[in-house]
Amino acid sequence: METEVVEDIVIVGAGIAGLTTSVGLHSLVLESSDNLRVTGFAMNTWENGWKALDAVGVGDLLRQQHIQVNGNVTTSLVTGDQTSVTSFNATGKQHIEVRCVKRKLMLEALANELPSGTIRYKSKVVAIQESGFYKIAHLADGTTIKTKVLIGCDGVNSVVAKWLGFKKASFTGRYEIRGCAEFKTNHGFEPRFMQFLGKGFRVGAVPCDERAIYWFFTWTPISQDKELEENPAKLKQYVVKKLEKMPSDVKYFIEKTEADDFLPAPLRYRHPWELMLGNISKGNVCVAGDALHPMTPDIGQSGCCALEDGVVLARCLSEGFSKEPGTHIKEKDQYIRIEESLKKYARERRWRSIDVSFTSYMVGSIQQAESQLISFLRDKVLATFLANLYFKKSAYDCGTLNSS
Repeated sequence: METEVVEDIVIVGAGIAGLTTSVGLHSLVLESSDNLRVTGFAMNTWENGWKALDAVGVGDLLRQQHIQVNGNVTTSLVTGDQTSVTSFNATGKQHIEVRCVKRKLMLEALANELPSGTIRYKSKVVAIQESGFYKIAHLADGTTIKTKVLIGCDGVNSVVAKWLGFKKASFTGRYEIRGCAEFKTNHGFEPRFMQFLGKGFRVGAVPCDERAIYWFFTWTPISQDKELEENPAKLKQYVVKKLEKMPSDVKYFIEKTEADDFLPAPLRYRHPWELMLGNISKGNVCVAGDALHPMTPDIGQSGCCALEDGVVLARCLSEGFSKEPGTHIKEKDQYIRIEESLKKYARERRWRSIDVSFTSYMVGSIQQAESQLISFLRDKVLATFLANLYFKKSAYDCGTLNSS
């Protein structure tokens, strides 16, 4: 027998964007899995991400758990040369705060800000239906939830984005493997982002704290590599062979990762024209995070932009729900206010999403080039320019939860 629940705001997906939005609004979050999903291990969190984390009140807690990264060193595995060295401590007048944050700790910090029972696990949305000024979310277990606002933070395969008319995110032709090596004692690495660029692949490593190092490997498989997707042991051999020219101490913690943890994920993104023309919001429905702007990881902004989305969306929606104490607003009038607040959110996020996701796609294409000419330009001409894009795209302030 179906049961119907009525809510003001329903958020689909308890990822970074969903939880950040909920911290600002204290609204119900539907999560399809039975606990917080922490795929991806960790994420470089840049200045703009810290501004968003501070806005929702968890920045200082996460700072205590993660060391500050003081710079970036990029090395070409084609020539063996360091192509760029960048300090995060002082770039002109700007001081850059960068830390590699474990996703589990970030999601837990956000979830702990929510009232008990705010996240409803094992709640997979399978269909969305209109009902006057409301939307009805149908769950796999037969429950229906009636809501004044439906927010899709349900990732790259978003049900809500599909309902809004977005196509499935495009495959870039590239894959990524990620891991996190945990040590029993201090690993001894300097707190800096180490990046190595090879022919057709890119690898990076950065400490999260004194005992954990996060690493990633992205590559463009050729036809004979296809079998690697289903064979973790062969995939590990393939990766380790590619890293022959890497420093042995950096290569060690990738070799230390179990073969079963070598799980390739396809890198997807949304074309700029889809973000330009698509419905980020429609009536009382909108999307945020990877549901809105799936992007490649090449400038470390996917999670940071999801945090920005959550703060901006919570601020816009709280304006839409604000009213004088003791006053009554008709359903139609409230629907119009909600629609306007979501349009405001969409206007604020559209160009930011296009800018960051397209920049990330282009940087990845150059860094992972197979062409000898582009590899030469990457290593000899564009290295400093590419490194500076990290700073440029992180120099953004999403503001606070209150519009004042």
